[in-house]
Amino acid sequence: MNRAGESQARRTGRPATVGASGDAPINYREALAWLYSLQRFGIKLGLENIRRLLDECCSGVCVKRPAPAAASVSTPKVIHVAGTNGKGSVCAMIDSICRAQGYRTGLFTSPHLVTFRERIRVNGEIVSEDAVANGLTTIRNLIAEWHPHPTFFEVTTALALKCFFEAKLDLVVLETGIGGRLDATNAIQSDVSVITQIEFDHKEWLGNTLAEIASEKAGIIKPGIPVVCVPQRPEPEKIIRARAADCEAPLQFVNESYDRSPIALRGHHQKQNAAVAIAALRAAKIDVDNSTIARGLDTIDWPARFQSWDERTIIDGAHNPAAARALAETWREVFGDQRATLVLAVLSDKDLRGICEALAPIADSVILPKIRSERAAAPEKLAKVVSTITSPLPYSIAPTVGDSLTLARAKPNRILVTGSLHFAGEVLAHLRGEPAAFEECAQ
Repeated sequence: MNRAGESQARRTGRPATVGASGDAPINYREALAWLYSLQRFGIKLGLENIRRLLDECCSGVCVKRPAPAAASVSTPKVIHVAGTNGKGSVCAMIDSICRAQGYRTGLFTSPHLVTFRERIRVNGEIVSEDAVANGLTTIRNLIAEWHPHPTFFEVTTALALKCFFEAKLDLVVLETGIGGRLDATNAIQSDVSVITQIEFDHKEWLGNTLAEIASEKAGIIKPGIPVVCVPQRPEPEKIIRARAADCEAPLQFVNESYDRSPIALRGHHQKQNAAVAIAALRAAKIDVDNSTIARGLDTIDWPARFQSWDERTIIDGAHNPAAARALAETWREVFGDQRATLVLAVLSDKDLRGICEALAPIADSVILPKIRSERAAAPEKLAKVVSTITSPLPYSIAPTVGDSLTLARAKPNRILVTGSLHFAGEVLAHLRGEPAAFEECAQ
């Protein structure tokens, strides 16, 4: 649907098809409002609800492979990707390469930047408003009396798999939400498990040590299913090797980087991500030639990953110290010793000091806007961190995202907007003149 069509749909509130139970249909805005209301159930890691949902929404085909006798039943190959950093980029690379080869693909990622529909893509196109409204109408009616009630992410995963099931695809690429072992995406039978860099993040859910976090991420490894992995620190590597051995799953560590052709995403770490994506395709026995790989990597569209908005402004969603270090390294690769005017907003549950320490060497000053996310650290709190790190930076606080960009543009340096994918999404919405993600269901 083009932008004019989207605007018309918002104005008319065209209703979705009546759901399975015959209850009143809901339009796109109402569907999103209902879906976001499920956040009151919080995060509940586990597979019972999602398995039940997929059995009823997708006839179980995405959960378990059809028996050999059911030759008429066609199921797509599934590549499942977990990790702390880089998993979204790897997913997007796999999807782009396969579409360049002519395969029909489904891509499920999170979080979204500007519109919820970014989470679900079929053949590179974000899912339509009607598909979201229709799917959520069906799911809402299906689960109305369920106890425990499915969560936001469980319903979103079911919606994605329902869309993919109905689209009759060749390949589905799934990015985990949190962890892996008990993540809703782990209910799906995969053909390849991919594990990207494991670092500290989501400690309240995954554990306080790298070993504990790795145990959760390695939970996507399934009996006999090939595993493709980036080089890891000793603790995660030990956990991954042990899990793969227990599952008798072939394990490949990808140590090389891809250098044969340009990649639309900049940074050395993206060359490693590309090598992992290609290895995953090989492990899944998906036929792609070298020219297709080059075309797919050169045309990948994955915003907020060292994205050049204009000749002065870079937007990146780095949200933990390891990602911030990779961002700083990429900045030096591209801009050398030039310092950035840093526009920074970070979620309160992240390692504020670690992120600031990683970015300080490439920054000349910092602007700290107040953003609309309830999860964001207050600018005043972030200012205390910025002023007490090893190399303190001069800072200013801006009341809005727009004000922060105006202040940044008044300075001579290049501008680096970073600290959170949620913040990157708010900035992109502002720059595009579109509603931000949190405003979408209120339009």
